[in-house]
Amino acid sequence: MYIFDTDFFISLFPIIIKYIKVTLQISISSMIYGLLLATIIALIIHFKIKVVSQLLKIWVSIFRGTPLVTQLFFIYFGLAQVIPFLKNMNGLTAAILGLTLNASAHMSEAMRGAISSVDKGQMEACLSIGMTNLRAMTRVVLPQAMRVAVPALSNNFVEIIKGSAMAFTIGVTELMGAAQMEGASNYKFFETFLAVMCTYWIITLIFGQFQKLLENKLSNAY
Repeated sequence: MYIFDTDFFISLFPIIIKYIKVTLQISISSMIYGLLLATIIALIIHFKIKVVSQLLKIWVSIFRGTPLVTQLFFIYFGLAQVIPFLKNMNGLTAAILGLTLNASAHMSEAMRGAISSVDKGQMEACLSIGMTNLRAMTRVVLPQAMRVAVPALSNNFVEIIKGSAMAFTIGVTELMGAAQMEGASNYKFFETFLAVMCTYWIITLIFGQFQKLLENKLSNAY
């Protein structure tokens, strides 16, 4: 009968917590870059720019329809073989790049829906007073769209945090990577992976509270 090692379980937290900064670095960087790219994709598709919008729809479909781990392997191992300057890319950079592209595909749909939810009359009013499409979009439409998109984008960020665990498959030592090493060295996988699950759960709970505060603040503004 397996006996749960409480002392070992507790001792794991100081070890794996040291790698939270790596997980957050990957997650926050991917969220920022992904949101910027998602906004550009959403705008191009929204304005139905010929050829480019169709290509981006295929792009979104590929990254939404394939597993994250295959995307990371393709970027880190596959692209490095055919694109010379990527040969020196480290695992951390590849993880951020992979999560950015993956997140941008998911967030672009949230942004596109949020942009479409803004009354078209506002864009028409902006154009009628001489504003360009770009100025009207950045100064009037996007600020309102971001408020609508916050819940969906927050959920995307949680998915990015959880997805960052895949970075260990390409050699990045973050929370999951640290747990894998500890489990392998002590052969106590139950306690190890329970500890890392608890850590991820606590991180998402903390972020969930920030999400609620942000949503309340945005709601009060209106």
